[in-house]
Amino acid sequence: MNTPTEKIKSVINAQRRYFATGATLDYKFRREQLKRLQNALCKYETQLCDALWTDLHKSQQEAILTELSIVGGEIKNHLCNLKEWMKPSKHNTPLKMMPSRSCVITEPLGNSLIISPWNYPVQLLLNPLVGAISAGCTAILKPSPYVPSVSAVIEKMIGEYFDEQYVAVVTGNRDVNKELLNERFDIIFFTGSPALGRKVMEAAAKHLTPVVLELGGKSPCIIDKEADIDIAARRIAWGKTLNAGQTCIAPDYLLIHSSKKDAFVAAFGKEIERLHGKDTVKSKHFVRMVNDAAFKRVSSYLNDGNIVYGGRTIAAERFIEPTLLDNVLPDKPVMQEEIFGPILPMMTFENEEEFISFVKEREKPLALYYFGNSKRGHKLVERIPSGGACINDTIMHIANENIPFGGVGNSGMGQYHGYDSYLSFSHRKSVVTTPTRLDLPFRYMPYKMFALVKKIL
Repeated sequence: MNTPTEKIKSVINAQRRYFATGATLDYKFRREQLKRLQNALCKYETQLCDALWTDLHKSQQEAILTELSIVGGEIKNHLCNLKEWMKPSKHNTPLKMMPSRSCVITEPLGNSLIISPWNYPVQLLLNPLVGAISAGCTAILKPSPYVPSVSAVIEKMIGEYFDEQYVAVVTGNRDVNKELLNERFDIIFFTGSPALGRKVMEAAAKHLTPVVLELGGKSPCIIDKEADIDIAARRIAWGKTLNAGQTCIAPDYLLIHSSKKDAFVAAFGKEIERLHGKDTVKSKHFVRMVNDAAFKRVSSYLNDGNIVYGGRTIAAERFIEPTLLDNVLPDKPVMQEEIFGPILPMMTFENEEEFISFVKEREKPLALYYFGNSKRGHKLVERIPSGGACINDTIMHIANENIPFGGVGNSGMGQYHGYDSYLSFSHRKSVVTTPTRLDLPFRYMPYKMFALVKKIL
């Protein structure tokens, strides 16, 4: 159900007035609100897990691992470090400015808008909220309409634990998004596709509103000739079938050394069976496509190469079996669009310059995965731009709340998690303090003793 326009405007105005009172600035207030969110997650864990199963066929275990535990870890990190993050940081002052002192303080940007997608509807909505609360901002949360059960539980949970003049949930379709983006905010945090990210940035430009854009793209997975194939197959199968590939940092396509292809195909099939059993459709841990449109789009990619593993679909269940595609050409749709599903196209290479050129000729990906010699992997990660990277693993860089997560170029801008979340919703303000007991005359007109001053500058 769409939140009425009058209600949206009323909540935005109420949050502006509330922020103007300065109520969100105090450390104790921010800490208390973080604990309230922590308590809310605990109380609503079962309801959120049930809703994730209803909307996405996501198991309780996967819901906790990929959604609730990540938000919980983020809250703990902020509770442990917030006091230190809020302290002014001292900075050196050059001789020409003596006897002044310099520091940098952080202040909240103000009223924030957080728009989340459907694929991880709890994590990708509430993790940014942790940063907004920690930084001292108010927040309007806009969950995706494609996961109505989850959105309803989140709306109920937030309404119970927070006053809407501080944190509020607005629901509805893209018309509601348009209404929200027509309003003025102090920061917009958006997670979604690059196409929608451009629209958000265009709307934000009208008010010169800063944005954090967490987008996606085609994240390459490179399997080199020195890779441990069994480990590579296991970790790639897990990363690709997590949420049925509906993950912004899922391995999107494989670039595999030609000598390793046959062994990988065999190992991948074994690992899929280890993860989901002999019949994936019966696995309680294999998620479905979010809607019929997504099923139709992703299943159409099966025509873009030769199926060497998987390929089964059940339209009535929106089920697509984990699939490997061989003999894929770069100009096929499966290699042009972000797949966002459990289909994995493969292309072979003979030397590293081939795959380096292939990746660098395309848009900068959100993630880069390399399987092979770790020293070589570190050198390649330095050569190939990407938002983040894993060497001999997939996905796991998002699980560490102590390191930043974010995209670059077409895959996004800005970073969050931990201290970076705090900074994303803050303005770093430089402050110079000059004592009054001493007032050196050199900076004043008519600039006496300028020859000496010039040497100091």
